[in-house]
Amino acid sequence: MSETKTPPAPPVPAAPAPEAKRSTWFGRVGGRLKLIARRRRRPPERDSNPSSGLRILIVTDAWVPQVNGVVRTLETLGAHVKALGNDVRYITPDLFRTLPLPSYPEIRLALAPMRRIRQIIHDFQPDAIHVATEGPLGLAARRFCLRREHPFTTSFHTRFPEYLHARTRVPVEWGYRAMRWFHRPASALMVATPSLKKELEERGFRNIRLWARGVDLNLFHPCGNEDDPQLAGFPRPIWLYVGRVAVEKNIEAFLALPLEGTKVVVGEGPQLQGLKTRFPETRFLGVKFGEELTRIYSASDVFVFPSKTDTLGLVNLEALACGTPVAAYDVQGPRDIIAGAPVGACREDLLEACRAALGIATVEACRAHALKFSWENSARQFLANLDIPGYDEAYWAESATIQD
Repeated sequence: MSETKTPPAPPVPAAPAPEAKRSTWFGRVGGRLKLIARRRRRPPERDSNPSSGLRILIVTDAWVPQVNGVVRTLETLGAHVKALGNDVRYITPDLFRTLPLPSYPEIRLALAPMRRIRQIIHDFQPDAIHVATEGPLGLAARRFCLRREHPFTTSFHTRFPEYLHARTRVPVEWGYRAMRWFHRPASALMVATPSLKKELEERGFRNIRLWARGVDLNLFHPCGNEDDPQLAGFPRPIWLYVGRVAVEKNIEAFLALPLEGTKVVVGEGPQLQGLKTRFPETRFLGVKFGEELTRIYSASDVFVFPSKTDTLGLVNLEALACGTPVAAYDVQGPRDIIAGAPVGACREDLLEACRAALGIATVEACRAHALKFSWENSARQFLANLDIPGYDEAYWAESATIQD
C-alpha cells in the first residue's frame, strides 16, 4: 500500500526586520519633509506686477443657479482678477454629483468630492488656493492642502452659526467652534469689514485680513425718474427688499411694519410661500437679474434690509449704486456701508429707520457714495492677501503620489 505524502505547508513570510520597518517609515516621512521644505523656500521672483500672471484656484460650495451675495461676489471677483492678467479657475458643485441641502433644496452639496478635487488641482497646479466656503468642497480642498503642506486662504461670507441656530436651535458657540477649527490653518482669513474683523478676533479667530467688497457700477446705475413697468400702479412710496427669502433674513420684521405705500420683495427661498400667505398685500416679484433688477432698484423709494446676521449685504451697495437710499437695523454690514453718510438710516427700530431714510438723499448722493466701493480695488486687495509659495514642478510631481 502506497504511502500518501502530505504536501508541505507554504512557507510563512518572515516578519520584516525592525530595520526594514524603520526604513519604510523614514522613507514616507522623508518624502513629506521634502514637500514641506519646498513649500517653505523663498518663492521665485516674478515680474514687476505681483498681481499678474498667477494661476488662482477658488473653491466654493455656493454657485449658480443659487442667487445670493456670495455667488455674485465670487463671480465678479474672478472677472476682475482675470482682467489684471491672471488665470482663475473655480471648483464648484456643478462639477460633482450632488444632493439638496435638507430644508434648502436650492443649495446642492457635493458628494465624495476628494478624488475629483485632487485631480483638478494637480491638472491646474495653482500658484494660490482660496477656499471660499465651509461646505463639502471647502472641507475637501482644506484636507488636500493640509496633507501636502500647501498654503491656502479662506474667507468668511456667511454667519452659519447664527443661521444654524435660527433653524435648529443649535447653540451659536458650537457653530463658532467649528468655524474656528475650519479657518485656523489658513494663511489668512479674509473678511469684508473692520467691524467683522474685530468681532471675529474677539471670538478667537486669527490671521484675519480685510477684503473690502465692491459693486458692479456698470450694471447697477440710476435709470431716471420714470416708473418701472414692473412697479406701475403701485401706491407710493415703494419699499423694496432684494435677496433670499429665508428665515435668517428676518424679512417678516420688514413686512409687518405699518408703512404707507407698497412693500415689494424680489427673490425666492424656503420662506416664500409662507410669507405670501401671511402678507397678501406685499408684491412678490420673484427672482430678477441684470437691467430688470437695476430698474426695480432705481424706481423704488427706499431699499429695506431687515437682516441682522449678514456680514455685509451686497444688495445695499447695489441699491445705493442705483440711487436708492437704504434703511436697516443698526448692525454690522449696513452700518459699515453707510458709515454715517446721509444716504440711509441705521436704527435699532426698523420702522424708524425706514421713515428716516425716505427722502434722505438725492439719487446723485447715493450714487456718489457707492462709487467708493470699486471692484478693481477689491480684486487687488484679494490678490494681496493670497499666500503664493511659487510654482515648483518637482513639488507637484511628488505631491501627486500622496493618496487621500
